[in-house]
Amino acid sequence: MHRLLESRTTTLITQQEAETTGTGWRAAAFRDVESRLTDSGFPCVFSRNAFKKRLLLFAFADDVGPDGIARLGAALADYVELSRNWNGHLDTAYPLLIVFSPDAVSAGSVAEYQAFGWEVIQKLHHADPAPWPEDVGTDPGESSWSMCFNGMPLFFNMSSPAHEVRRSRNLGEHFVLVVNPRERFDAVAGDTPSGRKVRSNIRARIDRYDRAPRARQLGSYGVASLEWWQYGLPEEDVDRTDKCPFSFRAPETARPDGAVAPT
Repeated sequence: MHRLLESRTTTLITQQEAETTGTGWRAAAFRDVESRLTDSGFPCVFSRNAFKKRLLLFAFADDVGPDGIARLGAALADYVELSRNWNGHLDTAYPLLIVFSPDAVSAGSVAEYQAFGWEVIQKLHHADPAPWPEDVGTDPGESSWSMCFNGMPLFFNMSSPAHEVRRSRNLGEHFVLVVNPRERFDAVAGDTPSGRKVRSNIRARIDRYDRAPRARQLGSYGVASLEWWQYGLPEEDVDRTDKCPFSFRAPETARPDGAVAPT
């Protein structure tokens, strides 16, 4: 186990803790996640494998005000530190699930939930304690863009209870941001022969699970697709013409000293 988890100097919650000590809405959210990830038809084999091996990490958000975002930022910074020395094996890959209280979210439709998700991502960006990596684009319209935090490119999957067609993006009655380091997708399912085979298998599983054509925005990082499109998928099978809500912060708001910037 990583030193952060051994010492408990982190707000990250292990899967075992979420299962055995959660109460109220947190316990309900865990049960929802459990029901999805123990379904043999759920298309993301990586998430299912992580759940089976009890590798999931959780951060539960009661609100997204300044204090709530500060807590989320601290948890996300710890998650990045935990992920820096990944050895390349799936059995040591810890996905992070950021789960939001129903009281924190005022949304009913897929679009409203995704607007909330982008609001949280934007606030986290302004609370980022580290400079943006020089080799990652700062404009979501660039193929090299990926959300970064604490110096690491990350992938955010927005899962909401409003998804009825895209059931693979629905983890129950709570809004969830599933976070993974970008490099894990590149290593396991990147634009290589083996990676394309893995993606093809997962997307065939999506077709069967959702019982609908997969979103046409699904692609591979840096190859004929925009990364932000894949964070939140439209319910309908349509082309995207909207603009990404993410806005890169002014350089002077970066906090290389490790302090969390105000939101």
